[in-house]
Amino acid sequence: MSSARPVPKPDAGMPLVELTGIRKDYQRGSETVQVLQALDLSIPRGDFLALMGPSGSGKTTLLNLLGGIDRPTTGSLTVDGTDIARYSESELARWRAHNVGFVFQLYHLLPVLSAERNVELPLLLTGLSTSERKRRVQAAMQLANIADRARHKPSELSGGQEQRVGIARAIVGDPLLLLCDEPTGDLDRKSGDEILDLLQALNREQGKTIVMVTHDPHAAARARRILYMNKGKLSTESEK
Repeated sequence: MSSARPVPKPDAGMPLVELTGIRKDYQRGSETVQVLQALDLSIPRGDFLALMGPSGSGKTTLLNLLGGIDRPTTGSLTVDGTDIARYSESELARWRAHNVGFVFQLYHLLPVLSAERNVELPLLLTGLSTSERKRRVQAAMQLANIADRARHKPSELSGGQEQRVGIARAIVGDPLLLLCDEPTGDLDRKSGDEILDLLQALNREQGKTIVMVTHDPHAAARARRILYMNKGKLSTESEK
């Protein structure tokens, strides 16, 4: 990825993601717990948005809704022109597989597989040929700067290298959305900074739309925008 390429700006014309009146409730015994309250949010194509806020504020719930892991109780959640809030569970699973890449705090790599086989996992249900899967895996690992560890198993990698494999796995299907939940939370500052450098490069040079949940102001400062959540509501927006 070359820094000489023009930096694409988020497209303000047509939001990639549009949330309108989103509410999310959970049942706790006989009690209804409202986690998100009448939430509105637009995410332009090419944005890098950081979500901050105290534990229990609804950040991860919002990330799960964006990724089709969960569905809102009420409201509209449109991604690339499609209201995914109307999808059934099976439709959500298919949509998620083709449109969303997830990066987690704990890398969730299979210990018995090499790095390249871990990256290939999301492609195994796509019907792609072996040669096409191999091409995509190599491209993703090169973008994540981890191609030289392709044959290594997770136990042979550092935490930062494992997270690079996790990011390569997340982008191997060329998703519309890259959703990151505390991606540097288990790393030391140096390794964390390298992962943030990579996320910025994917956003600025590859045009990836990224939403990142983080407790770390240092990590949030790398995003284009910061939104703060508290008690299920979005508050003051900070622009970069």
